[in-house]
Amino acid sequence: MIRRAIISADDFGMSLEVNEAIEAAHRKGILSTASLMVAGDAAADAIRRAKNMPDLRVGLHVVAIEGKSVLDLPAITDEQGWFGRNQLRLGVEYFFSPHARSAIRREIEAQYRVFARTGLLLDHANAHKHMHLHPTVGRFLIESGLCHGLKAIRSPFEPPEPVDAKDSFGDRALRRWIGVLRHQIHKAGLKTNDWCFGLRWSGHMTPDRIRSLIPKLPDGVSEIYFHPATAQNAMMHRFMPTYDQEGELAALLDSGVRDAFTRENISRIGWSDL
Repeated sequence: MIRRAIISADDFGMSLEVNEAIEAAHRKGILSTASLMVAGDAAADAIRRAKNMPDLRVGLHVVAIEGKSVLDLPAITDEQGWFGRNQLRLGVEYFFSPHARSAIRREIEAQYRVFARTGLLLDHANAHKHMHLHPTVGRFLIESGLCHGLKAIRSPFEPPEPVDAKDSFGDRALRRWIGVLRHQIHKAGLKTNDWCFGLRWSGHMTPDRIRSLIPKLPDGVSEIYFHPATAQNAMMHRFMPTYDQEGELAALLDSGVRDAFTRENISRIGWSDL
């Protein structure tokens, strides 16, 4: 097998600072793919920028936790239409509550419809905070996606060795959840990546780390995802206070990172190339 890499950014549309970074990383750096939050504060700005960057491949970043909804359904959001931050509580509700399950199904379909109205080609889908690992959210993300031309979904499995980590109980538990998701993906006839990098170093995918990671990438397709921004606004500081988003942007613009891909003969591709 050969080594290939998808270089992507999450949270497109969250803020102007994120959008500015994604545009810079695409025009001047190695970023080829971004995932759009259709109800984000700066979604309209993100869509405008994407239409001026025809080579940027854009997918849907489904929000089912810690973000603004499209439908503001009270069964799953607060009075302002925001999802909660407690992943365990939301996961239990999405699985066991018929009202919450029906609401999240409607919400996910609505997010796909909003994306379709942008006129952008749907390159892929994933979920904020990887909530598509939840079997209910994953199923609805796939079912609605198939109706909207979805072809590929992220599998967020990060092998420990390339990031100098040990195989933990958490890794083994995560592999079970990813096995469920991959079964859903393959059963639907969709494509996915072999590996994913950005979990352990989330918010800290800095140039030194990425330069050290590239030679260690395993055979197959690795998605390397980032959370770049030119600065943190108040909302971003509330939800991601420890993130070095400017450092992540620096990694995407770093000539040494670009050179490392060339030196290692690793092709940079998009989801449609799978």
